[in-house]
Amino acid sequence: MKINSRKRKILLAVFCLLIVILVAVIVMLGRTVSHRQKIGFVMTGSVDEEGWNGMHYQGVLKACETLDTELLVKENVLEYTGQCGPAVEELVNRGCHMIILSSYGYVQEVQDIIQKYPDVAFYHNAFDIHGPNLTAFFSRMYQARYLAGIVAGMKTETNQIGYVAAMPTSEVNRGISAFTLGVKRVNPDAVVKVSWSNAWDDEQAERACADRLIEEASVDVLTYHQNQPYVSEEAEKYGIYSIGYHQSLPNASEKHLTAVFCDWQLTYEAIIRQYLRGNSAKQKVYWVGIDENAVNLSTFSPLVTDDIKAEVDKAKNEMLSGKDVFSGVIYDNEGNKRCKENQAIRDEVLLEQFDWYVEGVEIYDR
Repeated sequence: MKINSRKRKILLAVFCLLIVILVAVIVMLGRTVSHRQKIGFVMTGSVDEEGWNGMHYQGVLKACETLDTELLVKENVLEYTGQCGPAVEELVNRGCHMIILSSYGYVQEVQDIIQKYPDVAFYHNAFDIHGPNLTAFFSRMYQARYLAGIVAGMKTETNQIGYVAAMPTSEVNRGISAFTLGVKRVNPDAVVKVSWSNAWDDEQAERACADRLIEEASVDVLTYHQNQPYVSEEAEKYGIYSIGYHQSLPNASEKHLTAVFCDWQLTYEAIIRQYLRGNSAKQKVYWVGIDENAVNLSTFSPLVTDDIKAEVDKAKNEMLSGKDVFSGVIYDNEGNKRCKENQAIRDEVLLEQFDWYVEGVEIYDR
């Protein structure tokens, strides 16, 4: 009996020790989970679509996985509808201390909410509004637009190149002008004709703009600045060249020459790291470019010849050596000199005050 009793005491002690260890492990795991940073992300489309929303979602998702942070997403939050405010409030209530607003118009809707939560770090991709806890971010997409302009300028046969644009913001104007500078670099006789859809995502309007440029303006190369590749699809229907945005057109013909794209994972990793290190309030704007491999052109079509590739590489190497797209003598399309020899246009102007177009841009319609 004494042996059995001793055994029972030993077993009881072992059992109690295991319970203590188990409880300690559970507590440690709980602490680990509770201290995992939550990143909020607001987007205009759904997580499973392609184009602008899909590229951004995949980028931020991979960035959060790399940095071991938890991603909370509010999808299908349309701009200028009053939906952004409640989405932000929900993310704050769920414990997000960093919130990314991934569309241009959001920040205009929620300025009061941003001020309401000074301990939350907000990041957005519109550069004309700033605050102590509000940092703008974007890629220097205009650098890749410039390279795409070189491709377009060397492929056009009519010297009429079409550009379907969303709306005349600094970002869009900057892209149109950079693209045109690339065109004019290799083809001084070419012009870029711009048609406005007045929306980031309006299939009917975008296809109509493309059709007008093809049928009325005789363009033989088309590009665009919207969320979806409707313009490239129209170009395919007419059998003319196109250059995409965000991604190459799936199942496209060789007439789809290339696409302007950004490595959004790299960009989001950069700003999330900045936040995790406690530096979110120390930088007004985070703008990454070709020198950080953030922007480039996608794989070329077989119709992009070696001489075009060589010219693109030459221009890219110039940028990597420090020469910006908007440098040297630049005139606008009204004949005014905007930049002098041995000068470059300041980032502040490029970001917030680009309300003009370079020589060679023709506004086809409003």
